[in-house]
Amino acid sequence: MNSHSYNGSVGRPLGSGPGALGRDPPDPEVAPLPEHSTCCTPSPDKLFHTQWPQDWGTSRNSGYSGRSHWEEPHLADSHAQEPGIHPVVSSLFTQESLYSFALKCLISLSTAILLGLVVLYHAREIQLFMVDNGADDWRIAMTCERVFLISLELAVCAIHPVPGHYRFTWTARLAFTYAPSVAEADVDVLLSIPMFLRLYLLGRVMLLHSKIFTDASSRSIGALNKITFNTRFVMKTLMTICPGTVLLVFSISSWIIAAWTVRVCERYHDKQEVTSNFLGAMWLISITFLSIGYGDMVPHTYCGKGVCLLTGIMGAGCTALVVAVVARKLELTKAEKHVHNFMMDTQLTKRVKNAAANVLRETWLIYKHTRLVKKPDQARVRKHQRKFLQAIHQLRSVKIEQGKLNDQANTLTDLAKTQSVMYDLVSELHAQHEELEARLATLESRLDALGTSLQALPSLIAQAIRPPPPPLPPRPGPGPQDQAARSSPCRWTPVAPSDCG
Repeated sequence: MNSHSYNGSVGRPLGSGPGALGRDPPDPEVAPLPEHSTCCTPSPDKLFHTQWPQDWGTSRNSGYSGRSHWEEPHLADSHAQEPGIHPVVSSLFTQESLYSFALKCLISLSTAILLGLVVLYHAREIQLFMVDNGADDWRIAMTCERVFLISLELAVCAIHPVPGHYRFTWTARLAFTYAPSVAEADVDVLLSIPMFLRLYLLGRVMLLHSKIFTDASSRSIGALNKITFNTRFVMKTLMTICPGTVLLVFSISSWIIAAWTVRVCERYHDKQEVTSNFLGAMWLISITFLSIGYGDMVPHTYCGKGVCLLTGIMGAGCTALVVAVVARKLELTKAEKHVHNFMMDTQLTKRVKNAAANVLRETWLIYKHTRLVKKPDQARVRKHQRKFLQAIHQLRSVKIEQGKLNDQANTLTDLAKTQSVMYDLVSELHAQHEELEARLATLESRLDALGTSLQALPSLIAQAIRPPPPPLPPRPGPGPQDQAARSSPCRWTPVAPSDCG
């Protein structure tokens, strides 16, 4: 790192003369300016309308590093303190400008609207809770956990850069030299980076505008299967439908956000303009995300180190997800597996037949050259015996491969076969149960009839054993006196009860 300091001359840094150690020799065609000459040297007031500060060599850059005042907007707030800067540049890039104040006021207004919408959302959520549970008082729904989550959400959404210009002293240690670096930083850095925590609202928007969430039939099926429709379920469905697109959008968004955050964290302490440049910060995030780490650039502040640490963790997770997605894409489907297994089974069947034919052929040749000839040729016999053993070994190996293929094919249809077998078994059990119930009902009715017959059996036996009674004598017919007695009623009187004859 070459640090230069100005001595008031025209664009020539100190130590760049012919006597400087380690510098390039001066150009012989260019004559050096006189040391105290003022006739040919423009005054500082006329040079770019800028008056260089006296302590330029001891400022936050510890010397001139070759950057101009118009090169990077994030350095203009410190340069705006110099009294000779162009008013248009200072009004566009300084914290005291009207545009900055108006932008911060707009951010504050949008934050207030966001807080109101968040409160309205939770109010609607509490009303739905009261309707679902039949509660009358809204304070029943305000549990400690809900109050904590609402307060945390409001606190996260309330963080934003406030109107005004506030600064603080930021101390850090450089990466390679371990020298302390002190800079005057804006409070907006501490207030703007946490605003990325508002990205959680994207998950809520995706949930509320999802077709799965707005479809009544889907919600009914989910309720029957005890599935909660939340952001996690929506992300799982998106990873199932379009995993590549989701990973690409997430990786690029994280890359850009992390690069911007590193640039903001490092711009006050990066004297070489390595990580304070946006492209340099993107390169640092890329090699950290991919776990490469060339070491050509490192962050200086704890803020940048923390961002790089989170980037490495996200890179490891995204790499694992990419591997899982690619492996799932390369995996054969169920139909493709069936076709592949059918073709492999056909080939193995042909190989088994060929190996069995070779075994039979070598067996016949061995028998031929040992039994059917007068003088057997031992060399030819050994040759055919060797081929016979090779054919047997080949037949065994093909049989083993065929068994493995059958096992693999069985694993594909295990679920379907198990389901069909279980369905048939349950149907058979149900039919047997119904038949058993019918038989039990018939047996119970027969037992009831048998019990009734047994109860009536003693009376029947007694009637069969008892002799019949003798016949009764005939009764005489009624006479005239009897008819007169029946025709005259007996009247009871309390005076003469004996008159009744």
